[in-house]
Amino acid sequence: MAMKGKIVVDTEKCKGCEVCIPVCPTNVIEMSKLVNSKGYHFMEQVREECIGCTNCALVCPDGVITVYRVKV
Repeated sequence: MAMKGKIVVDTEKCKGCEVCIPVCPTNVIEMSKLVNSKGYHFMEQVREECIGCTNCALVCPDGVITVYRVKV
């Protein structure tokens, strides 16, 4: 059964370290052109192909990524 995922980022706490980007198997994560109140570019989900693998949340050093999964 396939999984569909959705990434939610605490954009105010994300420091834009980019550790999450290379571990995404579906390449749905990119750095935003926007910045948070601290001046950091934060990551965001830019495509709907997320499979909910949680790799990004596991490697995030600040724990600012939450991954939601649903069966489809």
